[in-house]
Amino acid sequence: MYELEEKGYLYLLAIIPVLVLLFLYVQFWKRKKQREFGDIDLVKKLSPERSVFKPTLKFALLLIALVGLVFGLINPKIGTKMETVKREGIDIVFAMDVSKSMLAEDVAPNRLEKSKQLVSQIINQLGNDRIGIVAYAGSAFPVLPITTDYAVSKMFLQSMNTSMVSSQGTSLDEAIKLSSTYFDKGNKTSKLLIMISDGEDHSEGASEAAAEANKNGMKIITIGVGTLKGGPIPIKENGVVQSFKRDNNNEVVITKLNPESLKEIAKETKGGYVNGSNTKEVLAYIKKALDNIQKTEFEATEMADFQSQFQWFLGIAFLLLFADIFLLDRRTNWIKKLNLFNEKE
Repeated sequence: MYELEEKGYLYLLAIIPVLVLLFLYVQFWKRKKQREFGDIDLVKKLSPERSVFKPTLKFALLLIALVGLVFGLINPKIGTKMETVKREGIDIVFAMDVSKSMLAEDVAPNRLEKSKQLVSQIINQLGNDRIGIVAYAGSAFPVLPITTDYAVSKMFLQSMNTSMVSSQGTSLDEAIKLSSTYFDKGNKTSKLLIMISDGEDHSEGASEAAAEANKNGMKIITIGVGTLKGGPIPIKENGVVQSFKRDNNNEVVITKLNPESLKEIAKETKGGYVNGSNTKEVLAYIKKALDNIQKTEFEATEMADFQSQFQWFLGIAFLLLFADIFLLDRRTNWIKKLNLFNEKE
């Protein structure tokens, strides 16, 4: 198992192909000038000890040294073993509404992107809690199982879109039922479901699903994203709005925030509802709620003892640069005798 500490330095590797092209151009230019100066064979006889291969070898060593220096800056780390650590926290599942109505832009940049921002900020303020992610529209879809890897969670979070669930609509009950399967019923760890939606529930039984979840020890906090005034659902092509979604009567569909359905779900589990328009208020509300939930101890398996490996790359780079200094352009006698590169006249 490995990780790259400073991934930003990977962009420096882009200079390698540029240097290669520059080297090839210089070689072409030199060849051209030699032809202009006189006969190529005659020019070679004027400098009989000059090696054709050595400049290419020196350039190759320079490139390898440069790659070594870049990886030294990146500092690859290798995990030497897996270990089980004990943490104290709760299990949290984020249920994200990815129905088409979440594309409405009554909140900037749109409801779905605002939801991602909220969840990402909530994850940032977590400590040792385990988290999972569920996506739902007309049906629910498991995105990420319970994990302690917040970086991976954010990666999956950003990849979520309205195309990942084929059946459209908003089935809050399906989201609750699927989220319930993320929690081990025999585990005493506190269980929290955070649902983010505009509240447009197109199914029945959300309250019943919430009541059943409450029996299993789950608490539900709902976050409403959208405005009461609402807005149309844009249809875009290459990022440009082409039209808006219309109903069977060819009228533009206006989707509105429905906080009542979200409040009802939260009430069934003695949870709470918060409007998602103000990020600071949401974070403060979630933090207060988490502080009031009892933390329990659990075990988590993770890679430990990551050791830096930058010294190997820097060592090889400096060794090659040192060798490059003493590598002359003239022919080496013992290689000259082998004639590996057809350098004999």
